[in-house]
Amino acid sequence: MSLRRNIDSNTLPTANPVTLDVPLSRDSSYEEIPYGGGTYGSFPFRNHFPHTTQHTVGSDDERLPLHNMEAEPRRRNVAFDHSNLPHEGWVHGDSVPVYQPYSNDVDGGRAVYEKARIGYATGRLPPRQPKEKPHLVRPSIHLWAPFYYTLLGLFTRIHDIGLAPYVIWDEAHFGKFASHYLKREFYFDVHPPLGKMLVAFVGLISGYDGSFEFKSGDQYPSGLPYVAMRVYLALFGVAMIPLGWLTASELHFSYRARHLVTWMVLFDLAWLTISRFILLDSLLLCFTCTTVYFLTKFHNQQYRSFSFDWWLWLIMTGLSIGAVTSVKWVGMFATALVGLYTIEDLWDKFGDLRMPVRIYAKHWAARILCLIILPFMVYLTCFKIHFLILSQSGPGDSQMSSLFQANLEGNDFSRNPLEVAFGSRVTLKNVGYGGGLLHSHVQTFPVGSLQQQVTCYHYKDDNNNWDILPSWDEPRLDPNSSEIRFLLDGDTVRLQHGSTTRMLHSHAIPAPITKSDWEVSGYGNDTVGDVNDHWVVEVHSDLFQGKSSGSRVHSLTTRLRFRHKTLGCYLKANNVVLPGWGFKQTEVTCDKENNPDNPHTHWNVESHWNDHLPPGEAKQYHSPFLADFWHLNVAMMTSNNALVPDPDKFDILASTPDQWPWLKVGLRMCGWGDNQTKYYLIGNPIVWWGTTFSLILFVATFGIYMLRWQRKYNDLGPEEWQQLLHPGKIALYGWCLHYIPFLAMGRVTYIHHYLPTLWFAVLMGGHMLDHLVFSEKRRFTETTKSVLLFICGIAIFGTFWWFKGVSYGINGPVGEHKGIQWRNSWNIYN
Repeated sequence: MSLRRNIDSNTLPTANPVTLDVPLSRDSSYEEIPYGGGTYGSFPFRNHFPHTTQHTVGSDDERLPLHNMEAEPRRRNVAFDHSNLPHEGWVHGDSVPVYQPYSNDVDGGRAVYEKARIGYATGRLPPRQPKEKPHLVRPSIHLWAPFYYTLLGLFTRIHDIGLAPYVIWDEAHFGKFASHYLKREFYFDVHPPLGKMLVAFVGLISGYDGSFEFKSGDQYPSGLPYVAMRVYLALFGVAMIPLGWLTASELHFSYRARHLVTWMVLFDLAWLTISRFILLDSLLLCFTCTTVYFLTKFHNQQYRSFSFDWWLWLIMTGLSIGAVTSVKWVGMFATALVGLYTIEDLWDKFGDLRMPVRIYAKHWAARILCLIILPFMVYLTCFKIHFLILSQSGPGDSQMSSLFQANLEGNDFSRNPLEVAFGSRVTLKNVGYGGGLLHSHVQTFPVGSLQQQVTCYHYKDDNNNWDILPSWDEPRLDPNSSEIRFLLDGDTVRLQHGSTTRMLHSHAIPAPITKSDWEVSGYGNDTVGDVNDHWVVEVHSDLFQGKSSGSRVHSLTTRLRFRHKTLGCYLKANNVVLPGWGFKQTEVTCDKENNPDNPHTHWNVESHWNDHLPPGEAKQYHSPFLADFWHLNVAMMTSNNALVPDPDKFDILASTPDQWPWLKVGLRMCGWGDNQTKYYLIGNPIVWWGTTFSLILFVATFGIYMLRWQRKYNDLGPEEWQQLLHPGKIALYGWCLHYIPFLAMGRVTYIHHYLPTLWFAVLMGGHMLDHLVFSEKRRFTETTKSVLLFICGIAIFGTFWWFKGVSYGINGPVGEHKGIQWRNSWNIYN
């Protein structure tokens, strides 16, 4: 039963009376509650959500948001910014963003109301620029500030850059690689080629002819333009400075935070020092900065997908991650950051029920094309150019396949016989990726049989030569006989080491490192030996004639295996590195498992000498580019993993990742004699300590906000949440991706490995000061903010000025320079 009653016009503040159906209670008493206004919580539903269904009480100015009422109201709400409408309703039309309300029936009733999202949703407007008060100079500050800072950066990076006229630190490596490019000699290094090709290009335009050997500590000859080469490479370090300002602008930092970020880039000592020499680090740092900058530019175009600017910055992001990865593999961490952003972006779009499947598929296709295929093509192209330039035989030949080497100019393969015979002297190349040449030397194993070591070695050496002899139960070869017996599939042979006359030997003794395999050693001589010296040749395949019964073995083209006749195991080199007693060479074992597809048990004859056989035409065999590309990359990875700390040798330059964020260590970049100009790689303590603390502060601040949110406190509006989270995620994810992998690496590490990571810590430092102090939302006065900015600037510049000698060169006895060892762990004085 219900009671219909009229409500007097004086009861509710409305011009027109209304009627309500009210349930009748036993005493027929109830309380009338007027609802005024058109907002609920912090969201102005009446004004900005016109499509939202609401129940009317009174006039049009009074609405009840019954569909959005919560059982437990928020304790405190923040004011909503009316200047920025909700994101999801905005679409791009006629090149101008317009508001287009969606119907409640778009998704079958599921979109009952629109809510402001925090994320990378399609149709989201970019965050507004921070409001700045009019100022005499400030209207043009976005244009002129990066220009002025770039001029200042030129001075700081180039001042006294040629003071030390000798090879400093890793100039010995990268200057030498530039020489190989200019002489077109093939070399091997653990880093991709783009950075080294740019160093060679810098040498070329500077007038360098590639004749200097770049030995560490050697003085540069008078005709070598080392100063020009250093200056050109320093320009990449200079480029970081305007990129710092521009990236902070794209992250919508206030103008004070932009200045702070730029100051930290400009006056950090480690970035300054590393940019002043012939090294790859300035290139790596520059491309890391461009990757983050282009990513933020692309992010700010997300409200108009598939526009020209959207495509431009997506393509530039792909080119940049291709470039940074092609300088050093550390660039893969910047690629991973872009990947995380893309995954979150596509996941958010997947949740947009109004987006057509066709548009969502286009987003996937655009990311695959620009962020996967395009970077890979950049990386692949760098190696193609690398191979085209290095067309002559050089010191890195043995890292590549024998067929690749056969196509290099200047090798002796064209004079080698193609068909192998008994009595031939050969070198045996392991076909597995990263494999070397079968090698032995007079040193013995300290464990196991204590016989002569057999290893794999990656450089050409007389100790790689082996003679092919018949088994012990066959007649000895007559070196003067003209009869030729070709090596066939299924023949039993002995392999005698050319220098020591020891036989390649195996027995039932575990290998020194790989205990599941049998040891391979050198044993006996021309007259002493046993059946454990016998190996059966098994042809796996041949590019020349294929595999058939009784196939002849050819140099370069035949893949063969050596099966121990007694044990039945196979000769293998599995890229396991021996300790110092094995000279860090690759372990050779006899594998008990018969796996015909294991490339580490495959060998081919590389060099071949036999006076009784005519020379072949090895040039007719070509090695496919993709096979060479893959082979070189695996060899790079294998060699990089082999750069492990030597427990028997103390490395004064090495450091561990846990020492980097708090600047516990530095690095001497050259000799430390009193008569030398000395350089010490160390960061600006204020920058490093402050930015490391900011990372902790961000996590703590986010945690506090989440705890308060759970307790129904709304400290931040949607736009403020967006501004807190987006720069914070870029900085925190980038820092973690660049830093955490080094904690798990087994290779030797140095403090300069932290320099790309520092870029994200600097962004976080500017972001946290912006959020907590400089933001217009904060209640600090403008004077207070300016004073704090001034204090930060004085602290950063003051420490830079105090330590500037470590970057520009310390002359005379280092003990005369007082006060530059703030921590006992720094080895400046001792």
